[in-house]
This record gives sequence, structure tokens and C-alpha cells, in this order.
Amino acid sequence: MKAVRFHETGGPEVLRYEDVERPTPGPGDVRIRVAGSAFSPADGGMRGGFLPIPITLPHIPGYDVSGTIDALGDGVDGLRVGEDVVGFLPMAADGSAAQFVIAPAQALVKAPTSIPLADAAGLPSVGLTASQSLFEAGRLTAGQRVLINGAGGPVGGYAVQLAKRAGAYVIATASPRSRRIVEAAGADEIIDHTETSLREAVTEPVDVLLNLAPITPDGFAALVPLVRDGGAVVSTTPTVPTPGDEARGVRAVTIFVHPDADVLSDLVSLIDSGELHVEIARRVPLSELPALHAQADAGQVHGKVVIIPPAA
Repeated sequence: MKAVRFHETGGPEVLRYEDVERPTPGPGDVRIRVAGSAFSPADGGMRGGFLPIPITLPHIPGYDVSGTIDALGDGVDGLRVGEDVVGFLPMAADGSAAQFVIAPAQALVKAPTSIPLADAAGLPSVGLTASQSLFEAGRLTAGQRVLINGAGGPVGGYAVQLAKRAGAYVIATASPRSRRIVEAAGADEIIDHTETSLREAVTEPVDVLLNLAPITPDGFAALVPLVRDGGAVVSTTPTVPTPGDEARGVRAVTIFVHPDADVLSDLVSLIDSGELHVEIARRVPLSELPALHAQADAGQVHGKVVIIPPAA
């Protein structure tokens, strides 16, 4: 089969589009004929050796997948060959930037039927991150106010939609480039962070501050006063400590996305009911994944990009 692998860590030039032996599913696993694999910044971090994830070289990147089951390992129940599925794969294992990938059966759910199967790869990790940030970490409920800093990215788009659906009042930051997406997601207020200070623009306290954007420690700490007593500051940026305010009961939580098939299945149901929209910025062939990594390293990738392998 065709796959993209790196045999050593480094820049995008270490990625090779090459022939790899088709994998065989072990007990509890299935093999998926890949329809789509989503690019994520963490893929670049693992390729560059910056993320402390214990991969084995050579490694195939891509931890989001959509596709069709074509083989079952021993002991797999509830799934069948020919079924379309979507899932968030173990990050340390070989991923979906290939024609076939092995996945734990428990990580997979039925794919949405209302969008192209390949596009469904744009859902798992970012959709789960948005949900876990808002509801597990932030404990957001109806009637509360949430400030989403960096709402123009892939996680932010889902976060805005999910927060609105939960009955929250959503304040979102976005650049002019991403304003349309954030508006379509349903934000109640949009702040252009390139021109306006959040400290000045947010005039009433929020219950949850969700940071999805690059930020300095001092800049992050300066936003904590915007959170009401007893509220929460949630961040997906592990390189910067998440600040809180113990004296006021403001919790600080850093999110590391984790598999959750039940939540993922719920998100799929929302897509098929028309309550959640999947935004795909680009679709590129698997052979062009090394070039995509180079573009990402140069800051030229915006929105969710889905990788399409050749037909197997």
C-alpha cells in the first residue's frame, strides 16, 4: 500500500511517500480502507520530535481517520466489514496517512451519512477537543457566558457551535480572515483581536474562558480578570501554563484530548441532524502531504485539511 512515513525526526523533508506492507489487524482491532486522514499541527510536532509522544520509527502520521472497514481482528463485535466509520486513533501508533490503517475497534463509531466520507476525518480530534474543553473541563451550562479566544481555527468552529447549542452566550475572537466562519458558527459577539483589546471589549464577566490561540504567559494571565468568581480558564496550549485565580475560585485546566466513542457518536448524530457543521478548508492527495507539512511550518495552513489517499 501507499503511505507517508518518516524514518527519522526533522523537517518536512524527512517525510517519504512510499510503498509499505499492508497491515493485519490483531485481536480487538480492525483494518480500515482510508477515505480521509486529517492533518493536525501535532503531526508536525511529532515529525519534528517536539512532542513527547512515544512513537516508533518509521512512523505513519495522522490520528484522525474516516473510511470503510475491510478486515476484522479476533474478538471484534458490533462492527462489520463494509461499514463506514470514523475515529480518533492512538497517537503513538501508525496513523491514517496511508491507504489502510489499523484501529482499535473501541475507538470507532459509525460515520456520518450526510457529508462525504473523506470529510468526516475532519471531525474526531478537534470535535472531541471542543466538547471536552467546554463541558468536561469548563462545565459550561445553559445561560452562561463563554469567551473563546482563537475561535477561527478548527477547534474553535466546533466550540462555538457546541456552546451555542448548549444555550450559552458566545463571545469569540477572530481575525478578518476567519470572521465569516465564526459568524456562521453562531457566535453572539465577534472581537477582531488584531484591532481590539479583549480587556476592553469584554465588558461583563464570563463563566468560561477557553483559549485556543498562541498566547504569552503574561497575555494569558491578563485575561483571567475577565472570568467571574468560581469560573474556569481552559486551554489547549500545553506549552503555556494555564492561569487561574485560587483566591476567587477560578479553576485552571489544560486539556489533552482523549478518546471518547460516546461523545464522538453524539457529534456524528449532530452532523446528520444538521445541528453541527463540518468545515473543510482543503482536500489534498496523500502524495502532497510532505508539501502540506512544509506549508504548515511556514504558517500557511489555515482551517482543517483532509488528506485523500489513492484508491486501494
